[in-house]
Amino acid sequence: MARMLENQVAIVTGAGRGIGAATAKLLAEHGAKVVVSDLDAAPAESVVAEITAAGGEAVAFAGDVTDPAFPDALMQKCIETYGKLNVLVNNAGYTWDGMLHKMSDKQFQAMLDVHNVAPFRLIRAAGPYMREASKAEKSAGRDPEPRCIINVSSTSGVHGNVGQINYSTAKSGILGMTKTVAKEWGAFGIRCNAVAFGLIETRLTQDAESGEKIAVAGEEVTLGMPGHLKGMATMLIPLARPGTPQDAAGAILLLASPYASYITAHCLDVTGGLNA
Repeated sequence: MARMLENQVAIVTGAGRGIGAATAKLLAEHGAKVVVSDLDAAPAESVVAEITAAGGEAVAFAGDVTDPAFPDALMQKCIETYGKLNVLVNNAGYTWDGMLHKMSDKQFQAMLDVHNVAPFRLIRAAGPYMREASKAEKSAGRDPEPRCIINVSSTSGVHGNVGQINYSTAKSGILGMTKTVAKEWGAFGIRCNAVAFGLIETRLTQDAESGEKIAVAGEEVTLGMPGHLKGMATMLIPLARPGTPQDAAGAILLLASPYASYITAHCLDVTGGLNA
């Protein structure tokens, strides 16, 4: 298979596990040099080790995407290491579910912070290395290098979902952000698209009964979804199975590839036919 991202540089956030890890490895397989960003250093370094063992190039960068200082630090790492930026994948995030009538302001705001504010800051921080770089290339009479942004949304953001008023609102908001960036930066040859994932097998969709938790602002947040609901959702998928992280990564590669050169401001449903 042709290497579609040869000589390109990509940043993938939330790339230590699941969809982000699969995406980082697939982009590297197609020739991209990848900055593997994750909240936790150990899984990010593990993904880098896998990429380099397979003959690719990657570097890890640990940090919290919701930290206001994080975007500039991440961009600095990328530019110092590889000198440019072609692909930005805003994948980092998590769920903190609850029914609307029981949800606190803190719980609601947390989803906006990680799924809206963080991608906004990252795209803004990428401006000098994407928008301004493309502008300079055009001013010099050259065709700009391929550059694109891919934001991760969800079917919850497209259709809403019971128990996810915070997550659904945030994942809907990223769609408006995607279309706005596409319209503002399209003149510089920069594409911006989103992917709306359905049921993908990650720790966010594992059986909640497994008990995996993360710490958020001093509180424990249980990851996953009730097992019986997951079973019901799978029955509604025309392809009759949940998606894999590799399925999800393939969609991101598609939007980053030359085959999507005239696709922008679009949200690609990656659902196995769910909600079709």
